Amino acid sequence: MWIQLPDTTGIRWRRLLAVAGGVLLLLVAVVSYAAFGNPDPSAEPRTTSAPPSSEPIATQTSPPALDAAEPEAFARQVATALFSWDTRTTSTPKSVTEQLVSVADPTGESSAGLVSDVANYLPTDQIWIELRKYETRQWIEVTSVEIPGVWATAEAQSGDELLPGTTAFTVRGTRHREGVWEGEDVASQHEVAFTVFIVCAPTYPECHLLRLSKLDDPLE
Repeated sequence: MWIQLPDTTGIRWRRLLAVAGGVLLLLVAVVSYAAFGNPDPSAEPRTTSAPPSSEPIATQTSPPALDAAEPEAFARQVATALFSWDTRTTSTPKSVTEQLVSVADPTGESSAGLVSDVANYLPTDQIWIELRKYETRQWIEVTSVEIPGVWATAEAQSGDELLPGTTAFTVRGTRHREGVWEGEDVASQHEVAFTVFIVCAPTYPECHLLRLSKLDDPLE
């Protein structure tokens, strides 16, 4: 299991994720937009040609809420916020990043790493401009949110290095993307999985986001 971690998070995250993933190495990697299964993001929205969908187009009119105090509900909110965007109504992906960072750990210890994590899930500004030409929009249908099986071992071996209420949820779902290519509606669906690391009560009255795993490389 490879989780991107910055040096600033230090020994605590290194020890925790080494135990959780069963490895002792930490990889600092930049995941391009190809992480979404799009090898040429500057071209069309790499959606598979499909007949116009009979489902209504999902248009995000306001940012998803990120205010849950219950851990699983908060993990679902994070997944929705991370994957829900619309190039027709948002000028850059910056708003997605800002919303997620706004609920980062108040200590700031993990904030720099979280910014990097979120960036790995989003198109770059340049790619966003290209995607806007094709009216690309995206959202996620969450199918499961579960605490990884290895998390209990990670907690036990981390001792008092974790704040009370720290936990992890592995989220699985279907990423939906729609757009317009040469005047025709196109759509694609892609299964995704990732792990959300959060801290909730009793440390804080509401949940806060610590880190994200690499896309499609979750804790099991």
